[in-house]
Amino acid sequence: MSRPRLRRLLPIVLAAVAALALTGCGDGAAAGSGGTAGRTIRIAYQAFPSGDLIVKNKRWLEEALPGYTIRWTKFDSGADINTAFVARSVDIAAIGSSPVARGLSAPLNIPYQVAFVLDVAGDNEALVVRNGTGISSVTDLRGRKVATSFASTSHYSLLAALDRAKVRETEVTLVDLEPQDILASWTRGDIDAAYTWLPTLGELKKTGRTLLTSRELAAAGKPTLDLGVVSTAFAEAHPDAVTAWRRAEARALDLIADDPGAAARAVGAELNLSPAEAGEQLSQGVFLEPADLSSPEWLGTPGRTGALAENLVSAARFLKDQQKIDSVPDLATIRRAVYNKGLPDDLAS
Repeated sequence: MSRPRLRRLLPIVLAAVAALALTGCGDGAAAGSGGTAGRTIRIAYQAFPSGDLIVKNKRWLEEALPGYTIRWTKFDSGADINTAFVARSVDIAAIGSSPVARGLSAPLNIPYQVAFVLDVAGDNEALVVRNGTGISSVTDLRGRKVATSFASTSHYSLLAALDRAKVRETEVTLVDLEPQDILASWTRGDIDAAYTWLPTLGELKKTGRTLLTSRELAAAGKPTLDLGVVSTAFAEAHPDAVTAWRRAEARALDLIADDPGAAARAVGAELNLSPAEAGEQLSQGVFLEPADLSSPEWLGTPGRTGALAENLVSAARFLKDQQKIDSVPDLATIRRAVYNKGLPDDLAS
């Protein structure tokens, strides 16, 4: 299998970074100059059901930060978001835990920090097989074509599933596709199976069956998460903006728990789904309560970083074993990349 797209693009991205440096742009902080007036916060989002889409739809961040222009840009995968961070063109992003583990490892060593847990992957990411393929277990994937988005949480989970079933990666033809391209290849019959996330996953299920979910892999010791990360430069320059963003995301988690109908309407509007469809998709994820974020299990508090750091080290170790990264960062390095400054106060509205 070829090396991940992110690794192939790295020389191009580094050249772009050099060009940005020469033009005086892309310093990793909010664009603009002079106080907060005229500044832009560049947010990378992904089209999966989450509180992040609620924040975008309801413009809560725009309300909280009237001195900033909030620019939302859609990305198809965590690999592409990592590329954008390398190019210093993003300040805040929604990204999976596997791409974050990769980003914090060599050769990328991206200077960003984990400041929020958007959700824990459950049934909203899964391995599905097309009807008529005769595939009934992960071991049946030998000799088959399986699509996923390289350097994503789904890619990580697929590798974990193969490893668990003692199927070597070389025994399967892995195809690197973004979710919309997975759906097109599936429809044409070009692939036999796919590991991906909602809403594409929901479309695949209409003509396929679920073989394994990320909820099952989490129970087996390979959990994946969707995280909110912020560039280190931005966090240092704009801590109040980070607090406002955190509070907006915490408000979205409360809405999902307290008023699922309103949450579904907001997410549905962003994904072009009916409220019923969006509600059903939201129900497949695992969403924390805001108070949980500062617990020892997740981000922790200043001086007492939570177990999320160990989760990221474990993910990096697995990626190293799979020869996807060059080395595993030590726990101290990962702990420094967990932004728990201000917790739990930052989550209070």
